[in-house]
Amino acid sequence: MDPLDILIDLEQLLPYYKPIIRADKQLISGYEVIAYFLDENGRKQRLDWLFDDTSIPDEFRLEVNQYIHQKAIEKKLQENYPGYLSFYYDAELLVRDNGETFINLLHDYQENGLDLNKIILEIKDICLTGNMDQLNHIIKYLKTLGVKISIELAYPNGSLNQLAILHPSFIKVDTSFLKDDFLPHLYKDVYFGVSMLSRKIGASLLFKGIRSYNQLNFAWKSGGEYYQGSYLTSPQQEFIEEDCCKSKLTEYFREFVTYEQQKAKAQFELLDLVHGTINGLLSQVRPGNDDAWLLKLAKGCEDFVFRIYICNSVGLQVSANVEKDSQGNWILLQEGMHKNWSWRPYFFENIMRMNIEKKGILSDLYTDIERSELIRTYAYPLSHQRYIFFDIPYSYLIEKEGLL
Repeated sequence: MDPLDILIDLEQLLPYYKPIIRADKQLISGYEVIAYFLDENGRKQRLDWLFDDTSIPDEFRLEVNQYIHQKAIEKKLQENYPGYLSFYYDAELLVRDNGETFINLLHDYQENGLDLNKIILEIKDICLTGNMDQLNHIIKYLKTLGVKISIELAYPNGSLNQLAILHPSFIKVDTSFLKDDFLPHLYKDVYFGVSMLSRKIGASLLFKGIRSYNQLNFAWKSGGEYYQGSYLTSPQQEFIEEDCCKSKLTEYFREFVTYEQQKAKAQFELLDLVHGTINGLLSQVRPGNDDAWLLKLAKGCEDFVFRIYICNSVGLQVSANVEKDSQGNWILLQEGMHKNWSWRPYFFENIMRMNIEKKGILSDLYTDIERSELIRTYAYPLSHQRYIFFDIPYSYLIEKEGLL
């Protein structure tokens, strides 16, 4: 579409409203304003591309932005809508204009009763200008007016330094990378850095692009406070009932919670099984030479273990690996000796827990580097300085409900 066709016929620009649903009450708390254009054939064409196309003159993009924003604000005031309206702006365009077009629009409508505390300005992290000082100055001024800031991330955990500087109220992330046949709980750490930062700076996570049950589950598990996507509801020309998604979201959340409870139960049952088996073996197999002793232990737990080794309290491996080969035979691999595992996440935290609680710990699901398969590890304190590790294979976990 030729941008000039839009410029000469602005009246064919149509604001649409994409619902933003809040998790705690399962109600629509606001709308993202998006633009469509009604062409000469009566077809509605979405114009997201236009607002990021730097080949289009700034004056034109500012005019289209202002027209759409003005229409949406007038509708909000006419219908006395109390929720949020979220407006997208190219950050570089905002800086070049010094925010004047947007700020002047807000001031004009504030005099007519617009509550600026219910306005959200959204920018993308990939559009964050090199002139961060000026952008930060504009954003700080908008915040003094009550305007909320939302930053959309193009990549998981991208631009964390900019997020820390700009302190947005919302961090918007996309679920579209998660395909329908992927298990959402295997990707719960994708946005871990963003989730941690959002808690530190007091920002809410908003997950967009939710088109499936798995994507909604991923957003829920990742700490999403707000949701958008066609799986829940689609953009409309009108504001819709705020509770239109409440019944189905309530049911989805119930299913998510039930699954998590079943998974937790299965993990505790596995922990009890492993703990009981290991305790029994340790009482029967007399400690001696580490390698020979580990081989005896291995034969007693071969139904659910494929590798055993011992580390000391500083992460240094003090035994060989006792591993099950492809024929099911236990073998000693001496190359494991003296490897240092202190770099592993949570290693020292788990060592401290075992010392204090005097019991074993079952790890989260993770990918074993050598096997390239998902496993869990059970760690058990032999003494205050020595800890034995049992690696549990995927083939065992997949047979048990709730362990993946």
